[in-house]
Amino acid sequence: MANAKVIEAKQQAVQDIAEKFRSSATTVVADYRGLTVSQVTELRKQLREAGIEFQVLKNTLVRRATAAAELSELDEVLSGPTAIAFSREDAVAPAKILNDFAKKNEALEIKGGVVEGRVVDVDQIKALAALPSREGLLSMLLSVLQAPMRNFALAVKAVAEKNEAEA
Repeated sequence: MANAKVIEAKQQAVQDIAEKFRSSATTVVADYRGLTVSQVTELRKQLREAGIEFQVLKNTLVRRATAAAELSELDEVLSGPTAIAFSREDAVAPAKILNDFAKKNEALEIKGGVVEGRVVDVDQIKALAALPSREGLLSMLLSVLQAPMRNFALAVKAVAEKNEAEA
């Protein structure tokens, strides 16, 4: 018969995982079989520097958490050793880091994930990884916003120079 404390601890773990699914902007599920300890350490370091939580979790606990978070479609990819990256702020970072790492280390296999509360497949995670980072998107937006002002300033300068030449 299972110990009441063990059952309570597992129920708390399921609740914690379900909350991480709900509060994450992006969650990426990966199979890490075949990675060396140093490779996993390097991957964890890269993810930690980006503010991403990376955990190896039991599939049975994750399945219960996905049911609680109403993300049961994710259960299809929960087989074998499963590592999950949770990112609360940056929606692109976990997909980008794991995809880049998987390109260099064939042993890492992205299985799928959750983006903004929707279960997505590997192709969608890879498409997300192809997007520019948040900083890149902000710089693009800034240049788009500056363009009309810059063009207006150049036009005013050209008119002023023309008027000076005529005078």
